[in-house]
Amino acid sequence: MVTRCPAWGHPEPSLNSQWLSLLLLLLLLPGPPPALGMEDASFPHLGESSQPPPRACPPRCSCPRADTVDCAGLDLRVFPDNITRAVQHLSLQNNQLQELPYNELSRLSGLRTLNLHNNRISSEGLPDEAFESLTQLQHIYVAHNKLSEAPQFLPRSLRVADLAANEVTEIFPLTFGEKPALRSVYLHNNQLSNAGLPPDAFHGSQAVVTLSLSSNRLSYVPPSLPSSLERLHLQNNLISKVPRGALSRQTHLRELYLQYNQLTDRGLDATTFSKLHCLEYLDLSHNQLAAVPAGLPRTLAVLHLGRNRIRRVEAARLRGLRGLCYLLLQHNQLGAAGLPAGALRPLRGLHTLHLYGNGLDRVPQALPRRLRALVLPHNRVTTLGAHDLAATPSLAELNLAYNRLASARVHRRAFHRLRALRSLDLAGNQLTLLPSGLPASLHTLRLQRNQLRALEPEPLAGLDQLQELCLAHNRLRVGDIGPGTWHELQALQVLDLSHNELSFVPPDLPEALEELHLQGNRISHVGPEAFLSTPRLRALFLRANRLHVTSIAPEAFLGLPHLRVVDTTGNPEPVLVQLPPTAPRRPRAEGP
Repeated sequence: MVTRCPAWGHPEPSLNSQWLSLLLLLLLLPGPPPALGMEDASFPHLGESSQPPPRACPPRCSCPRADTVDCAGLDLRVFPDNITRAVQHLSLQNNQLQELPYNELSRLSGLRTLNLHNNRISSEGLPDEAFESLTQLQHIYVAHNKLSEAPQFLPRSLRVADLAANEVTEIFPLTFGEKPALRSVYLHNNQLSNAGLPPDAFHGSQAVVTLSLSSNRLSYVPPSLPSSLERLHLQNNLISKVPRGALSRQTHLRELYLQYNQLTDRGLDATTFSKLHCLEYLDLSHNQLAAVPAGLPRTLAVLHLGRNRIRRVEAARLRGLRGLCYLLLQHNQLGAAGLPAGALRPLRGLHTLHLYGNGLDRVPQALPRRLRALVLPHNRVTTLGAHDLAATPSLAELNLAYNRLASARVHRRAFHRLRALRSLDLAGNQLTLLPSGLPASLHTLRLQRNQLRALEPEPLAGLDQLQELCLAHNRLRVGDIGPGTWHELQALQVLDLSHNELSFVPPDLPEALEELHLQGNRISHVGPEAFLSTPRLRALFLRANRLHVTSIAPEAFLGLPHLRVVDTTGNPEPVLVQLPPTAPRRPRAEGP
């Protein structure tokens, strides 16, 4: 008797004859009959459904596919047994494992991904022969464990190896060597010194594109790195020198991170970067350089030199960098003569220039014409002349916060050519009046922490695109705000008048206003008409004023259907705020 499988149409034995044949075979075998594991059982019991039983899966783990076992985050202390030999992807991260048993691991010869991230595995718990049989392993993740040495042998099939955040002091020639498919190696946050990194560490592994050695104890850039590298992370080491020729073979390198080291001018020379014909990103910040390095590649798009000791920028060091888009020189020692006129002119493609925290006393002259962002806060700029910014008509962001600008020294035509300017930050200066001639293109204007005592409509006229205006921490009183001051600001959504000397809510605020900051003033009363002109208001901050229980008129918030937040904390008495019933949420209304 035969039956046909409707799916394929091949004959198969009946259940009874099939089972009897199996039973006869077992009886003829010497010794006790072998146990049939779930993964080996291919025949159903008599009288049961012909559907195959569920696959074996270790207790508490999940096995979403035939080739995947997920035992992550189960607080396991022992390597799970009963893992199917068909597994290709095994996840054991976020457990308490201290060792990998060779006998359990060696049977999983088809494994392609092994994730052991965040366990307690030591080098003693990881035998050298542990990976010998894993000839198809492509991805191994052992980050955040307690390895003191890297495994002496990893499979030739490896593509990604992550040993970050261990205590590794030594790697071996065959840890990463002779791996033709290896692409990414992560060794950051270990304790590697140059002595623990053999010269032939990557011999025979010329496909590596990403190597992370950051946060170790390297004192110089290791030689004999793979020539295929595209990204090299060496930040946060003890590197004081790049030996001559150490980077001469890395002609495909695109990103090089050397920040937070101990590099001085003596540790570099004119040939250090000269062979890096593909380099686009170079980070040398947080070192001890006194000058811009020589021999920089023409391909650079980002050059980060912040937090060094650079006193002067020589034009010759930047010549040829026409593709440079971002130059960061913040927190150096650039004084009045630190940026000679025209020093940056060769940088025709420069988009952003960061000069935060230097000693410049004026805006650098002859800046690149296409510059879009000039960031100059925390310098000593005292004057803004009529032509200081005339050479940068494409400027969209100008930050001159926390300098020494006084109203009398800001020329009325200082911003005349900046017709694309969207953000202007003049916070933390010594301005007593709003500057004249502000560009009509402005979206954001920050003037907090000045000495403003008056607001007149003329300087704000034409700013019909302004969306955010910050006037916090000045000396403004309601009587100092001229009639019609807010009339031109039809697009204004955020107005910050906090920490001034206002005694009540200023009248005739812009209709588009959504967020109003009035905290830290002297407001003691909010009348029924206070917000008639601002029907779109969503957030109102009145904390730390002089409000009492009866200070806010019950009708004050009628007509504000979008109001979500009213902050009245920090006043002399708890203030109860009652919103209209149409408001979807009760606002904050707390006492001191």
